[in-house]
Amino acid sequence: MSDAKVRLYVDQPLGPGQPVPLTQDQAHYLFGVMRLGREASILVFNGCDGEWRAEVTEAGKRGGTLACVAQTAPLRLPPDLWLIFAPIKKARTDFIVEKAAEMGAARILPVQTRFTNSERIRQDRLQAHAVEAAEQCGGAYVPEVAELTSLDRLLAEWPAERRIMWCDESLLGARAGLLEGAGASEARGFEEAPKRPAPGPWAILIGPEGGFSEEEQARLRRMEQVVPVSLGPRILRADTAAVAALTLWQSVLGDWV
Repeated sequence: MSDAKVRLYVDQPLGPGQPVPLTQDQAHYLFGVMRLGREASILVFNGCDGEWRAEVTEAGKRGGTLACVAQTAPLRLPPDLWLIFAPIKKARTDFIVEKAAEMGAARILPVQTRFTNSERIRQDRLQAHAVEAAEQCGGAYVPEVAELTSLDRLLAEWPAERRIMWCDESLLGARAGLLEGAGASEARGFEEAPKRPAPGPWAILIGPEGGFSEEEQARLRRMEQVVPVSLGPRILRADTAAVAALTLWQSVLGDWV
């Protein structure tokens, strides 16, 4: 059993005996911050080869090298789920990306809507947050954080097979969960359980703090792939809504069931 206390994402192939060169930032973290030295064990992953135990073979202030010893866990891919959201204030956008990575989103897509408060993002910084979240939560997969694009453009190129769970604020307090919204039969007490929606690729769509425009709402309602849902009787902040929606989807269709 590994005594490794540190997990690290590396952009290198992993395999038995594979050397893993470290960047200057990684070396500083391992040897300067965590005070590790030669022969120390750490856990490494790259998003495609699973998780591996590695040992420090070279340790320096500006670099170092690891050597893979043994695989500790195979790659476990998340469900084929995208999270689409309108960026908000910096810290809360960071929160959405971190929680999406922790909760099993396979891809994270920031979009510009008519009422989006933030007109630009730092994609590289958000991708780094996704990496850090994967390191902390024990996952061996890092979701891609896409560049900011407009909602109109995204929907114009939307794949026919991917359904969208649209968190529709106009349904506030309505009985319109994922099961009902997808056309499933309504449960009657404990006598008849609602059927689950069809599996396959999905996306979750969270709107901006100002909500979707009337034109955007009309377009979404015309799309056959869209399943409007309510997130309950209270208006949620965008970052709270993202966590609530991911929880709802994972508990019905994801790898929590």
